[in-house]
Amino acid sequence: MVPLSILFVAKKLDKRLSDLGGTPIIERGLGDDQHPSGYEGSLDPWMSLLWSSLYQINPSLFPIGVDVVPDMKLLDQSKVSVRYHVKDGASLIYSTTPDLESRASQIERARLMSPARFPSDKSRPHCWLKMTRNCLLTRAGSGRDVRHLEFGFHSIEVEYEVGDVVEMLPSQNPDAVDAFIRRCNLDPESIITVQLRDSSNPDADVDADAASGLPVRLRTFVESTMDVASASPRRYFFEVMSYFATAEHEKERLEYFASAEGRDDLYQYNQKERRTVLEVLEDFPSVQMPFEWLIQLIPPLKTRAFSISSSPIAHPNEVHLTMSVVSWVTPFKRKRYGLCSKWLAGLDPQQGVFVPVWFQKGLLPAPSPSLPLILIGPGTGCAPFRGFVAERAVQSQYGPTAPILFFFGCRNKEDDFLYSDFWLFHSQDGGVLSEEKGGGFYVAFSRDQPRKVYVQHKMQEHGQRVWDLLSNGASVYIAGSSTKMPSDVMSTFEEIISKESGVPKEAAARWLRALEKAGRYHVEAWS
Repeated sequence: MVPLSILFVAKKLDKRLSDLGGTPIIERGLGDDQHPSGYEGSLDPWMSLLWSSLYQINPSLFPIGVDVVPDMKLLDQSKVSVRYHVKDGASLIYSTTPDLESRASQIERARLMSPARFPSDKSRPHCWLKMTRNCLLTRAGSGRDVRHLEFGFHSIEVEYEVGDVVEMLPSQNPDAVDAFIRRCNLDPESIITVQLRDSSNPDADVDADAASGLPVRLRTFVESTMDVASASPRRYFFEVMSYFATAEHEKERLEYFASAEGRDDLYQYNQKERRTVLEVLEDFPSVQMPFEWLIQLIPPLKTRAFSISSSPIAHPNEVHLTMSVVSWVTPFKRKRYGLCSKWLAGLDPQQGVFVPVWFQKGLLPAPSPSLPLILIGPGTGCAPFRGFVAERAVQSQYGPTAPILFFFGCRNKEDDFLYSDFWLFHSQDGGVLSEEKGGGFYVAFSRDQPRKVYVQHKMQEHGQRVWDLLSNGASVYIAGSSTKMPSDVMSTFEEIISKESGVPKEAAARWLRALEKAGRYHVEAWS
């Protein structure tokens, strides 16, 4: 049974074993970690079928049968070891110094020693950004909260290109972190190092490399590596909790949640309601889990990635972002927010807020000024293309540039026409998006008329212009929601190519595949 992340490997191995003459005991099992119940939703029935099949083949493998409930009284040792250090003056000063360089070192040390195994290049922030602007792009009261954020580099400037991505480490609510520490009876000022136990010698304290790590404050470790007030725990968390429950009714409920029979009820309680680790712990007050187990099982605090919506040429020493505040209502009518977007939206630039960030290449390579572009970016998918257009506008002041055709989409002209003044300025009077320059800017307002209109409809309306640019070597860039939009846009391109060039749709599809292989068709989509 494997998650979809290694789906290809599983299928290839299964095929190879079959080619070698192997006979499958049962049908290959494939699990989806994005399933509401996690990959266990498929794993449990598959494992039951496997044990039953093996029992039929050789009953001696299961001398007491396959339906025996495992002993819930046995719990292995945690994979994590925590060492507590004496609070001498040097370590305290080193751990609590408020300057940004020290904070970066603390984040690095905490994330390097975390069992989540954050990549080494994602441990120490590349730099700190200072927020200088936070403004609402959508109409107040429209029901959507999309922000334009601007940041300035602090002390160190990192080079980036249009199309790049910035990752931010969100700050957890200090009250939630304090509540978690109190609930778990932890000392926030403890000086600790965290190591993975040596699997070949479980009784050994630490492995040698991890032992060389410098200590951090317990609170710093929690707030930098453990998502205590946003992410929902996995099923194994409930199983381990059951071992440490002293109230019988809590223990029974936790054991039920951890069982295959309780999977659906656990989904209703936990995943569907998006309960946080802190909320789950508060629902079972008799449970006192050791810190080692909490470190091992609590979901890691992940960085959040944003497409950069600025150009280093047009906006020197600045980084701009376009961010939608994520929110939803649970089945029990509780309003939930995305951790990072809610935090960023609430920041006040006047308070001098600094954010730790990492820069990385995205899926949209920076184009040369001579490359014609066809851009499709509905909603916040317009973010990277704001940088593209701003940069080409500067480049056009020093020499000829190729045209840009941009298709944007939103719900209503009055509610969420993001950066409307910017696009309209560059689409008029010989701007880089103007038709007189060979480009164009076309907007689909999906809700401003009885029939919904999307970017693909606008593409079809201007199919001749799309084909002309493609025929002249244009590259295609698509950004936005990963639901239906990218596939719908590709189908629209196939229809346009087929119609305008007079070839069958199958040939148009092959033409697009060749465009992809040539590195002229790029998609950056997010959920």
